[in-house]
Amino acid sequence: MLLVLCVDLDDDLGRKTGVETPVVGRDPVREAAVDLATVDPEDSDVNVLFEGLHLGEEITDETVEVAAVTGVDGREVEANRKVGTEVDRVLAELATDEDVRAIIVTDGAQDESVVPVIRSRVSIDGVRRVVVRQAQDLESMYYTIKQVLDDPETRGTLLVPLGILLLIYPLAILANWLNLPGTVFGFVSGLLGLYILARGFGTGAWLDRTVERARQALFTGRVTIITYLVAAALLAVGGVSGLETIESTQTETTDTLDVLGLSAAFVTGSIQWFASAGVVSSLGRVTDEYLGGGFHWRYLNAPFYIVSMAAVLHGVSSFFIGDVSLEYLALMLTGGTLLSLGSTLSFAIAESWSDRGSERAERM
Repeated sequence: MLLVLCVDLDDDLGRKTGVETPVVGRDPVREAAVDLATVDPEDSDVNVLFEGLHLGEEITDETVEVAAVTGVDGREVEANRKVGTEVDRVLAELATDEDVRAIIVTDGAQDESVVPVIRSRVSIDGVRRVVVRQAQDLESMYYTIKQVLDDPETRGTLLVPLGILLLIYPLAILANWLNLPGTVFGFVSGLLGLYILARGFGTGAWLDRTVERARQALFTGRVTIITYLVAAALLAVGGVSGLETIESTQTETTDTLDVLGLSAAFVTGSIQWFASAGVVSSLGRVTDEYLGGGFHWRYLNAPFYIVSMAAVLHGVSSFFIGDVSLEYLALMLTGGTLLSLGSTLSFAIAESWSDRGSERAERM
């Protein structure tokens, strides 16, 4: 037996006509369709009921029964549950020993969300979607947009940048009305742009994790939160110092500096500040590892490596722009190499002795 099942998930049939559901049989379904069309001719569920009757008359090679089931308006979970209950009642009323299969008739994607519930009770041969030709896919598009806006992640990704873009013009008017300088609006606009870029590149979760780690570090007494702040300040000072060195180098020479010369001047003026930032941040990390019980002697190589690299870079860049002699370059290269090798060997020996001491203590 084939069951043509007309689905009205939001119960327009019951709410508008007072007809009790489920409705089983061609004549009862026809009467229900006429009642609904009389009350609300524009309701799309009228088309669903008449399409179900049309399919029932069109299929002549097997026994066909037509039924209409409804859900609950505005509550999807309860609506699906009610449809499932009514389907069970329809199947119970069908006095047949044949296997029952169903064709579901709906008016859009929203009603089709109940298909898995029906499939759990009866085999489904197909789904027929009925919409008015003049409004093809209109309800489905509306339901799709509604589902997108109901999703918190999609809503934040789509609506937040759109809202920010729409706020730019009124913010510009407000800044002009308050006689605020252009830099204020530019700063605000820059922050909004950075936020949109962060959302676009998917770095929102990374930023959230970074803020959470900073909060935990603040409340657990980690030294790195201070050393990282100091390192950021030193990096900023180093950047300014590097730019000043570029300006002074350009004023002292008559030739125009190329990209390599500008880079060398910037490194010469900023490398000591950058190295200080690296040393401070690495010492903070080493201190936290020691306090947390995960200290290893080789961790102390980091500040010495930073100083070694800074010495080499300062020597090369200063020699390139003509501020130092060849002997100074050789001294920096040799000193940086010996410092890194010496720290590596020293802390390797210290860690080896520490491991041996630990093994002896365990044996005792």
